[in-house]
Amino acid sequence: MKKLIFSALMLVACTVTAFAQKFALVDMEYILKQIPAYEQANRQMESYSKQWQAEIEAKADEAKTLYEDYQKKAASLSAAQVTAREEAIVAKEKEAAELRQRYFGPEGEMMKKQQELVVPIQDAIYEAVKNVATRRGYDVVVDRASAQSMIFASPRIDISNEVLAELGYSN
Repeated sequence: MKKLIFSALMLVACTVTAFAQKFALVDMEYILKQIPAYEQANRQMESYSKQWQAEIEAKADEAKTLYEDYQKKAASLSAAQVTAREEAIVAKEKEAAELRQRYFGPEGEMMKKQQELVVPIQDAIYEAVKNVATRRGYDVVVDRASAQSMIFASPRIDISNEVLAELGYSN
């Protein structure tokens, strides 16, 4: 009876081991820092962002100036002038909001620039990770940088340098 139970347990253990998945890690932050094109794309994105933010702030400042001027002169304005000034202020605020949406909205210029500059780099990294994982027989590849609950992982399962080599960057 004991031999039968032991044999059954061994069979289950062997079956589970046979179906165990192989894991690997990549450190996307590390990989991205090693790619000059990514750093250049980030600098370009930051430059566009600052330029567009300055335009938006200029419109908002214009609206603020109109409002402050309106506040100072409101008592001496006729009803028609009050209405005209309020409409001008609202129009400037709307222009600023429209600019913000055009540049930073979900389908804005920033997203288009990201699609143009950053996404091709990310796609190339994904393909390199997939190639290395397939070649080495890994079932799962986890990004160390985004795995917040990971406390420790053996460096021997980190394939970041192999991914960089696949992309043509040596370390």
